[in-house]
Amino acid sequence: MSSAAPAPAPVVVARDLVKCYAPARRGGAETVVLTGVDLTVDPGEFVAIVGPSGSGKSTLLYCLAGLEPPTRGQVLLLGEDPAKLSRGRLARLRRRDVGFVFQLFNLIPSLSARQNVALPARLSGRRVHSADVTAALAAVGLEDRGSHRPGELSGGQQQRVAIARVLAARPRIVFADEPTGALDGATGTAVLGLLSEAAHSGSAVILVTHDLDAAARADRVIVLRDGAIHGQLHSPTPADVFAAVHAHAASVGAQR
Repeated sequence: MSSAAPAPAPVVVARDLVKCYAPARRGGAETVVLTGVDLTVDPGEFVAIVGPSGSGKSTLLYCLAGLEPPTRGQVLLLGEDPAKLSRGRLARLRRRDVGFVFQLFNLIPSLSARQNVALPARLSGRRVHSADVTAALAAVGLEDRGSHRPGELSGGQQQRVAIARVLAARPRIVFADEPTGALDGATGTAVLGLLSEAAHSGSAVILVTHDLDAAARADRVIVLRDGAIHGQLHSPTPADVFAAVHAHAASVGAQR
């Protein structure tokens, strides 16, 4: 009898994660944004992080991605501690295995859409296949905009180029911070569909969003409040997410 194959290792791990910012002025109190967060994300999992404004959602995402160092605790990104890597090693890890989709797109203004999509592969020294770039642009409905620079595209089109850039690179992890915040409903739905497809293709997707419908598309929803995880939902409805996010506010109001 053959034994079952071992479960794949998590791609992201946070252990007792704390993030504080120094006081703005001498003698002031430090700002505590995250307080003891424990979290694991598995390969191919689509995870949404939700919570009230100021709950620490984006800070948590940046710490998980190695863009912000934790004050205390540890983050493991594909088994590596970003805080212990050299800047060069961390940059190579991100270029090879991590994709980012942010609300501000982060496209290179002087490059065409095709060149922006191909950039991660070029930076990591991988061969860029024109067919892969074309397929990624086609997947986001922009196959006829490949020669256009970001300034010649609408905000929604720029966001779709950013998604195509991730699809073409096939990263092991995708971090997305409010990727639909500046998009109309139809374009936002299309972007979320592409992120879901990326997860189903094997990439882990970690999404921060205020959009309850967007969060409900995830396999798991992390509810963050006051810098701590207050609950997790599996395959929830938008109503489930709404109730979890607003439960604390309702209880506080009832106590007053």
